[in-house]
Amino acid sequence: MTHFALTVTCPSTKGIVAAIATYMVENDCNISDSSQFDDPETGRFFMRISFENEGSGDLATLQAGFDGIAQRFGMEFAFHDESVKMKVVIMVSRFGHCLNDLLYRWRIGALPIDIVAVISNHLDYQKVVVNHDIPFHCIKVTPQNKAQAEAQIMAVVEDAGADLIVLARYMQILSDQMCREMSGRIINIHHSFLPSFKGANPYKQAFERGVKLIGATSHYVTAHLDEGPIIEQDTVRVTHAQSAADYVSLGRDVEAQVLARAIHAHIHRRVFVNGNKTVVFPASPGSYASERMG
Repeated sequence: MTHFALTVTCPSTKGIVAAIATYMVENDCNISDSSQFDDPETGRFFMRISFENEGSGDLATLQAGFDGIAQRFGMEFAFHDESVKMKVVIMVSRFGHCLNDLLYRWRIGALPIDIVAVISNHLDYQKVVVNHDIPFHCIKVTPQNKAQAEAQIMAVVEDAGADLIVLARYMQILSDQMCREMSGRIINIHHSFLPSFKGANPYKQAFERGVKLIGATSHYVTAHLDEGPIIEQDTVRVTHAQSAADYVSLGRDVEAQVLARAIHAHIHRRVFVNGNKTVVFPASPGSYASERMG
């Protein structure tokens, strides 16, 4: 029995859910999980369904048969085989906490992705990546070679057939062209102090201002720096008793968690871009289960 997911966006109107449910029944598909959202501000409808295909139709058959419904409601839709892992390229600079966290989650099956390459502008994490049998590419970036370096990055992404780029504390600004070319397929993580504390040592700046909450934000990358649609956020409380070094350590932990949750949502097709915002549906039962504990 094959497990699929159906994602749908369209203008809001009556009869959408009924039409989809009827199609599922007619094609011997059993819905195991369903989420929907009708946005009154944009007039858009969003839906994600997990289902088991108990009939003889394959993914292509279900996709083709759904065209009539899609045309009637003006839908953008896709069927996904949930057993197929998304191919991901991770990019990192000199802060390795997010990379190491992702490698661990990937290794135990908590993050069901296929890491096809790691790209860095430094050699710091070459050994740890190669020890995981993952291709490592060191692509140096300078003001003089930025366009050439980015062309090399895109060549790695295209050759690997990657569906998603994850910026796991990659400290280089991507060009507008790359952001447009990979729109909705690049996820970034940063501390939540922007724009209050920009530049170097944001945690030190936050410490000096006596903030009581620190956190992290994960979002899709756009041509506007750190302003893409937000996927996931979280915070941790701090007090006057913590040092600037404590802020860094606590911030590191929350960054890793937020980035992993954002990737988990994206690879399970739970995220829908809705203008400058996102609709993020809850995880389906069992989607957080790991293949092994360690």
